[in-house]
Amino acid sequence: MTVQVTELVASKALNNSDRFARCVEVSKRIRWDIDRDVIRGRVFDFTQEFLPDGLSLINSIEFLTPEQAVQLSQIQGRTYAMMFGLVERFIGAKVLETTKDYWLDDQIALEALVRFSDEELKHQELFRRIEALVAAEMPPGYQFAIDPNDLARAVLSKSSWAIMALILHIELFSQLHYQESIASDDQLSPLFKDVFLYHWREESQHAIMDEIEWRRLDAQITAAERRQGVCDFIELIQALDGILQIQSKDDCHYFCSNFGARFSESKAELIRGKLLDAYRWQYIRSGAQHPHFVKVLQELVNEEDLMLRISSAINSLN
Repeated sequence: MTVQVTELVASKALNNSDRFARCVEVSKRIRWDIDRDVIRGRVFDFTQEFLPDGLSLINSIEFLTPEQAVQLSQIQGRTYAMMFGLVERFIGAKVLETTKDYWLDDQIALEALVRFSDEELKHQELFRRIEALVAAEMPPGYQFAIDPNDLARAVLSKSSWAIMALILHIELFSQLHYQESIASDDQLSPLFKDVFLYHWREESQHAIMDEIEWRRLDAQITAAERRQGVCDFIELIQALDGILQIQSKDDCHYFCSNFGARFSESKAELIRGKLLDAYRWQYIRSGAQHPHFVKVLQELVNEEDLMLRISSAINSLN
């Protein structure tokens, strides 16, 4: 059910058709339903955190009261769910696009990718449902201003090499977050934990297919096209950082307006900075530093100057 780095490596011993067949088998076995398995008629417990400290970095904001720390964690958790709903719009579209290469070819691969697309659509619905549950209990005024379709159009305008790199980056960090931070934290809202338990189960298979398709694409392009892909990937990371800068500002304003009205401007600015640090870790650095992502990237990009450009772009985010 899980796909950690060792399992991703082990799966490469199989040919791609066998790997796709394995993804189909697991997809059938772990298939879940939003109402029956995840929500189960529950609502969120707003006395509990939504995100663990390892992701939220809230424990580094020393002047928050315990109640304020919980409230800021819930805001971050709300944004976390919104961000996954956002990126899964373009992930689903890109995966559907790749299926055309298998329409009259490997039907097992076609089934695996169609299942992948179907699961991404289900995840989007799940995160819409979660947002509705959270919005019903939290104060009005929360903003998430990025339109999923606008972002998807911008991402899909880039080269396929860059898009598949970004998708694998996202799928891997989503697994890392659950396995290393969310699963083991007993202080989190049980419903929030279950949302990301079930999300992780299906994303584990998606990462295998992401890598297959990224490697397949890479084998078909020229060195010049790969260089353009690297440039596009950097632009996508920078665009993502722009979104995080906007959201950290909006989330800080929402938090201070509702839960920290007496904070000084300097304290509010510190909160905004910590939110941005947390979001950069969650959505950029944890994926870029993931051992398997680094391994695949180094295998595909064997020009030192290109690797340096990627690392410099990520390291410059401050």
